[in-house]
Amino acid sequence: MANPSEPARDSHVSVLAFPFGTHAAPLLSVTRRLASASPSTVFSFFSTAQSNSSLFSSSSDRPANIQVHDIPDGVPEGYVFAGKPQEAIELFVKSAPENFKREIAAAEKEAGKKVNCMLTDAFFWFAADMAAEMNASWVAFWTAGATSLTAHLYTDLIRETIGVKEVGGRMEETLGFISGMEKIRVKDIPEGVSFGNLDSVFSNLLHQMGRALPRATAVFINSFEELDPTFTEKLGSEFKRYLNIGPLALLSSTPQKEALVNDPHGCLAWMEKRPPGSVAYISFGTVMTPPPGEVAAIAEGLESSKVPFVWSLKSMVHLPKGFLDRTREQGIVVPWAQQAELLKLEATGVFVTHCGWNSVLESVSGGVPMICRPFFGDQRLNGRAVEVVWEIGMTITNGLFTKDGFEKCLDRVLVQDDGKKMKRNAKKLKEVAHEAVSSKGSSSRNFRRLLDAVVNI
Repeated sequence: MANPSEPARDSHVSVLAFPFGTHAAPLLSVTRRLASASPSTVFSFFSTAQSNSSLFSSSSDRPANIQVHDIPDGVPEGYVFAGKPQEAIELFVKSAPENFKREIAAAEKEAGKKVNCMLTDAFFWFAADMAAEMNASWVAFWTAGATSLTAHLYTDLIRETIGVKEVGGRMEETLGFISGMEKIRVKDIPEGVSFGNLDSVFSNLLHQMGRALPRATAVFINSFEELDPTFTEKLGSEFKRYLNIGPLALLSSTPQKEALVNDPHGCLAWMEKRPPGSVAYISFGTVMTPPPGEVAAIAEGLESSKVPFVWSLKSMVHLPKGFLDRTREQGIVVPWAQQAELLKLEATGVFVTHCGWNSVLESVSGGVPMICRPFFGDQRLNGRAVEVVWEIGMTITNGLFTKDGFEKCLDRVLVQDDGKKMKRNAKKLKEVAHEAVSSKGSSSRNFRRLLDAVVNI
């Protein structure tokens, strides 16, 4: 029960995180802001023990009204993994509805108050029914961009128009029948929409999500209205409330925190000595690493081009022999780098990326053009938008790194005239992004609307 000496809690929000990839961290970031803005509201945050231990390594900056709860990961006792893709995700998803119900009931008992809002990762489409049963509202967070959200919202229309599975001959066709998707090709959309394994647990989850989201009290995303104005209007007509509240990367730093930036390998200090717009920053996120041949091609392209670089690379085993010694003065390879901070520096001239949404938005926020090498999911969509919609970067030739291809990309973005155009476009978007999160900007206005939807102030 709540301590009787504490102020009465006026609402109880259950926050359901998806504990894989980079989903839980941005949801926690939003939850922190909501909790700080509404200190009399209890926020019960649910994720797996492994996810929570990573997210809450320090409780010093966690508002007192966020209560952390572990939920089972869905892996049966004694289970032996077969090594299938997404195996852990599938086990979690299958058991999630019942596990969440049980743990939410326990949290209600602990807080002494029923949940009146479910704030969840949009993946949890079953929250629509759970919230209805609990007489609570459902507010869903789509952690990626508006283009991919649109693809999942209109999955049935895409399947009816393009067909399913055997769409090989139509992969180059564009989705002009959906407003805002005129430059998006069939081959750019995520697996499981009209090609790939449409019957997998994950494909089914996304399909069900697209059907369920119009039932939500609000759907919000980590973006800003001005980045995709067509989608802002279109999705605004599909959902009860559609709210862009980002870029979150521009909201997560404070002067105190900036003084304590974690830079264990000295990347920021190294960058500060380099000329403006000269350095290639290379990172493919926490999940993917290019195949060994492409890692070698990146290294060979860098060495041959003489472009200064910072490369975040978990394993250096596939680098060409002697590469680190030969490029000691040219660049540094580190197992981890403070990406958001590096992308703010004037020295950063291009970001070589897998095009995960968080990475794209951090690059937009820093005004840095991109060289894109997508792998799966929404990454191809994001790369396509970078190249032909926003014109702030390019996709690697034929989708794979080669020494010569990478050299040409670096030269185009860092030296050629169309690279200068990409830089100008990126700088304009950066200015608009910063304006969006200002006190009178669109994202700040939308955050106030989100706060109202979540805590009913």
